[in-house]
Amino acid sequence: VDGALVSIAKTRAKYGAVQNRLDYTVSNLKNVNENIMAARSRIEDADFATESANLARTQILQQAGMSMLSQANQSQQNVLSLLK
Repeated sequence: VDGALVSIAKTRAKYGAVQNRLDYTVSNLKNVNENIMAARSRIEDADFATESANLARTQILQQAGMSMLSQANQSQQNVLSLLK
């Protein structure tokens, strides 16, 4: 009986150590996953910021072009009114 108890205690210790290693591995993998998600979020946010800046730039250029066309049309009207 004593030999069986010693054998059971050794087996429990062995599996307890395995469980501790598995718990550590799971915890470590959770941390790695959180870090990857945070990095991915920063990358996606950076791309969004870049695209937002590009959109603003394009809109400004479009407005400037429309303003130039408006001024050109107004200049033509002024020339025509002077010729009348």
